[in-house]
Amino acid sequence: MKRSLEILLFVLLTIVTSSGILSAGELHESVVYQSGAGGYHTYRIPSVIVAQDRTVLAFIEARKNNGADTGDIDLMLRRSKDNGATWSDAEVIWDDEENVCGNPCPVVDQSTGKIWLLLTWNSGKTPEGKIQPGWGQDSRRVFVASSDDHGQTWTKPAEITTDVKNKEWTWYATGPGAGIQMQHGPHAGRLVIPCDHKWPTGGQVKFGSHVIYSDDHGKTWKRGGSAPGYKVNECEVVELANGNLLLNMRNYDRKQTTRQVCVSKDGGETWTDQKFDPALIEPICQASIRRYRWPSADKSGVVLFSNPSNAKGRTKMTVRASFDDCETWPVERRLFDGSSAYSSLTVLPNGEIGCLYERENYKQVVFARFDLDWLTNSKIANQ
Repeated sequence: MKRSLEILLFVLLTIVTSSGILSAGELHESVVYQSGAGGYHTYRIPSVIVAQDRTVLAFIEARKNNGADTGDIDLMLRRSKDNGATWSDAEVIWDDEENVCGNPCPVVDQSTGKIWLLLTWNSGKTPEGKIQPGWGQDSRRVFVASSDDHGQTWTKPAEITTDVKNKEWTWYATGPGAGIQMQHGPHAGRLVIPCDHKWPTGGQVKFGSHVIYSDDHGKTWKRGGSAPGYKVNECEVVELANGNLLLNMRNYDRKQTTRQVCVSKDGGETWTDQKFDPALIEPICQASIRRYRWPSADKSGVVLFSNPSNAKGRTKMTVRASFDDCETWPVERRLFDGSSAYSSLTVLPNGEIGCLYERENYKQVVFARFDLDWLTNSKIANQ
């Protein structure tokens, strides 16, 4: 009798899983971009957001001829109407011949529904180390596109380089990942995009993290403050419960093999208190940070973080949760043991968590979806 019940339970679980409906505590993954498909050698640099009409948008760099950061790179998008269970055909939204169109970093203005997509461009013949300072054709340039119909159509990218880039900087990158819109305090409504840059000084090249922001619903963009230290670059930003911002940064200072963070009390215009976060182990790689919920009278807030949690190499894609505004990270769960690199987190319309991430030595970009019970193993999801 016991054996019959076990078989029946297995059959029921198989039916539910195959239907694409997630049960509590279940993980589902699907390949969104497969390198070699669609006429592109490699797909890299994932970014995922949810539009106001509940459409999930998965952006990617489609690298035409090889996996390098320089060359013929187009910006591509796939859309999902069912929380990431199925996806539309891929469509190219920016192609500038043999040049680099990449580093997608979108943000949704929740007051208008408009999506702003921050991007960067450079000549496909100019590698990162040869990028010149300034705003000219031989430098790294910054653009913005937008969508008024939840990602179905996009404006032609417009250049904003002189508004957001210091003329002494060489390399410049928006994101990668996604921006945020502030919800609390005097800067509520501000759109904030994490960025990074390089600049030559004293015979060497230094690199750092900064943000850009808009206070007029994306009409204009301004350069915000930079992290006070250097040896950091690709970053993401999250708003804390007290209205401060936390910048979480890729770390090149290998005195400690973890992420670095700093804080802004004025909406990203200045940054202080740069330090290592000892819990967030990294191998020098991009990561994602995203708020899942705000604190309430009966529940703590939840902030999520994802990266390859291995100091020695890009493996062990891990998602973590903090219940005290990034002070500690008591919960972690592995998504994938093997080769894995860049990732992008989002909160899905049905309350699940989505993570778009690179794996298998950049052969695949996979979308993982799961609920908070799966992440916390049902132990402290409602603390």
